[in-house]
Amino acid sequence: MSEALYDTDIVIWSERQGELLRRIASGERVNDADLDWPNIAEEIESVGRSELAAVKSLLRQALMHLLKAKAWPRSLAAPGWRAEARLFQAQARDHFSPSMRQRIDLAGLYEDALKALPDTIDGLPPLSVPQACPVTLDELLAP
Repeated sequence: MSEALYDTDIVIWSERQGELLRRIASGERVNDADLDWPNIAEEIESVGRSELAAVKSLLRQALMHLLKAKAWPRSLAAPGWRAEARLFQAQARDHFSPSMRQRIDLAGLYEDALKALPDTIDGLPPLSVPQACPVTLDELLAP
């Protein structure tokens, strides 16, 4: 039943599984067949993957905004891009955990940001920007 519920109503499934796990943690005995161990394990792993994806996305957004400000420094939007980059950096810092470090390909994120730059802004082509990431992960995450 738990597995079918997982596929039809994840909210009720998660509440029920959480309740059963809390009961076990408090020392109460529960019917082990009510626990959907494969999907519990998958959901726990999913939390970590989601957090990592969020940090990568925030860093990519920060890099994109920093690149736009560098490529079009005279645009009226440049101060806003720099401010948004700082906001994305702060949000990434809030969600970052040390185990993510080896899973973040900063060069790849920078390459993604480069590819996402528009051809023109305000009718002007971009100024030259570095083709390799000019900042480290520590610099991006610094307060």
